[in-house]
Amino acid sequence: MTALAEREGALCVESVSLAEVAARYGTPCFVYSRAALAAAYREFDEAFAGLRHLICYALKANSNLAILDVFARLGSGFDVVSGGELARVIAAGGDPRKIVFSGVGKSDDELSQGLELGIFCFNVESASELEHLNRIADRSGKVAPVSLRVNPDVDARTHPYISTGLKQSKFGVAFDEAPELYRRAAALSGIAIRGIDIHIGSQITALEPYREATTKLLELVDTLAAEGIRLEHVDLGGGIGIRYHDETPVALADYAAMIAALFRGRTEMLVLEPGRRLTGDAGVLLTRVSYLKPGPERSFAVVDAAMNDLLRPALYDAWHEVRPVRPRNEGPRIWQIVGPVCESADFLARDRELALAEGDLLAILSAGAYAMAMSSNYNSRPRAAEVLVDGGTMHLVGRRETVGELFARESRLP
Repeated sequence: MTALAEREGALCVESVSLAEVAARYGTPCFVYSRAALAAAYREFDEAFAGLRHLICYALKANSNLAILDVFARLGSGFDVVSGGELARVIAAGGDPRKIVFSGVGKSDDELSQGLELGIFCFNVESASELEHLNRIADRSGKVAPVSLRVNPDVDARTHPYISTGLKQSKFGVAFDEAPELYRRAAALSGIAIRGIDIHIGSQITALEPYREATTKLLELVDTLAAEGIRLEHVDLGGGIGIRYHDETPVALADYAAMIAALFRGRTEMLVLEPGRRLTGDAGVLLTRVSYLKPGPERSFAVVDAAMNDLLRPALYDAWHEVRPVRPRNEGPRIWQIVGPVCESADFLARDRELALAEGDLLAILSAGAYAMAMSSNYNSRPRAAEVLVDGGTMHLVGRRETVGELFARESRLP
């Protein structure tokens, strides 16, 4: 996280001490850096400056309104996968003309919502969805802009839960079936063919899967053009990984150079859907050590954050760096960083050498993506607060839930 620094013996985000954040807003708490968010977006945007392009931030990584506001002010478009995410973009001041609507199971109401707002494009993922969208468009007297999400059957070489481009995946239209579906789409009165889309997975750390998928996709684009179906844009999705532990992330300059070489002489606009790459390193999860349980075989540091706050370690066996907010010099030992949830899978980090005392604050790094967005109320735990730091100023951008709010929508039997 570029905006994380140690000052006077304590970790800070930009110019704000994490200890000060904890004192004001409590723990667990997500802390984001506006500077890191803006820098990540600008780096991505500038890498593709030589190509006509549209960046559509993928909300599923982190959909906090303040983060969306930061990106909207920078001119970003947005990739949404639900009506709720679509509503969030509008509430944050996003431009509907820069929204792509992805997802395998869009409801009729969600399709209508996108049509009504005049979004940039629907990434259609099945023949059935295409027919649904056509009927809704005809009824409303509108024409739906469409891109087919094509499954290129490329191994993204990432965790199987976040690999989405293989033949057995639920996502997209089979590559061999795509030409016929484009022909059907061209004949539908409520459909306007605009582009083509792929998304092969997430947390990808190699260039070759992107090269293979893009090459296949552009060959299909040329095949369609030969039949008179000319596309205006090519959407290569997102998925570029970040460094959590010992990964070597794809350098944006290398990725952009590869894409530029493949697009040389082409007229289609490039669309990209980064998520984790823009927000992952811009956030930390701030938590406090509640109890220490040293033991002969394993020692446990029980903290007040849990798997309901950060699911990635339990779901993917993911590694996140853990740093004390105020490091100690004495007596480090190997700790298992665990939460209070009643599950053995409730761990945030395993086998970390740290010097700890009860009451210490810990920062769990790279928690800006797929953390708060995947959080839950398991064990009736209120979701954490969210704070965005801008220079020396703290903004509460997501207040902590109360216990009463957890069951406010429920009722007892009469």
